[in-house]
Parts: sequence; C-alpha cells; structure tokens
Amino acid sequence: MSDAGPASRHHPHRRAAPERVGVCVITVSDTRTLETDTGGARVEELLVAAGHPVLARRIVPDDAGAIAEALRAALGRDGIDAVVLTGGTGIAPRDVTPEAVEPLLDRVVPGFGELFRMLSYQEIGSAAVLSRALAGLACGRVVFVLPGSRGAVQLAMEKLVLPEIGHLLGEARKTR
Repeated sequence: MSDAGPASRHHPHRRAAPERVGVCVITVSDTRTLETDTGGARVEELLVAAGHPVLARRIVPDDAGAIAEALRAALGRDGIDAVVLTGGTGIAPRDVTPEAVEPLLDRVVPGFGELFRMLSYQEIGSAAVLSRALAGLACGRVVFVLPGSRGAVQLAMEKLVLPEIGHLLGEARKTR
C-alpha cells in the first residue's frame, strides 16, 4: 500500500507513528447526499480497509462558513485525529474549501499538494493544475483537503494519505 519506499518505512518516525487514526470525513457539495457521495464513500472505504476508524462522516454545502464550522467541530471532537475533506478544491467560484480550511491550519504541509498535482498530472495531464488540494496540521491533528472526484480521491488516498497519515499525526503531536 505504501509508496514511501523500503528505507523510509523503518525510519524511527514511522516506527513511532500511530497505527490507527480516528478520522472524520467531510464532503463539500451543494448536490451530494450521503447516498450519492461516491468520493466520501471511497475515502471511508479505504480508511476502514487500512484499519483507521471513521468516527464521523458528513456533507456540508459549498459555503466557506459552513466548511470552517464543520472543520472546527471535527477538530474539537474527542477521538478524531485527522479530518479528510473532499470537494471544493477547483477554481470555480463555488470552490472555496481551501480558503475556508487554510486559516484554521497551524501549519500547511506544502509537499502534499505539490505531490498530489504531480501524481495527478501523470494520470490526467495538464488539467492537474486546476487542483488546489492541500494538507496541514491543526490543533495536533492532520487535515487533508482532496478534490471530490472518485479518481482523485483514490489517487490521493492510496499514494499520499494512507502511507503518511500516522506519520503526520505522530509528528503533529510531538512536543518540543
């Protein structure tokens, strides 16, 4: 499952990383319901298959205030170690997820978006530049912002999120 490479799997940071991460999945959409949300459903399926419990899953509208409030609520809930948001990462006027999430992050992890766009470019070509996927740390938790398409979710989860979620959480929770 991990593309991290054999040497990095044995790095001390990885050995100390939590193996189970409690996750909240938030889908940003004006049109999806829990029954029609294939992207959020795929996030949940992949997390559960990897041994990470999904403690909450919800849909919020493409509204910066609603997105920020949903993220704040997830970050304030006991047992949630990571939040995966999917949808609203394009460049259309209604795509406001990055603007809603980034101010709530204590630290952005720029390599996530960079690598996601590189991997996406390998699959879909130059349209990858339209993605504003990002990741960061907030309140000792990990936050991922993914596009809403099922293919993009699959790519991000398999190549980046699942291999690094425990590692990122372990680093986020370190004390000086």
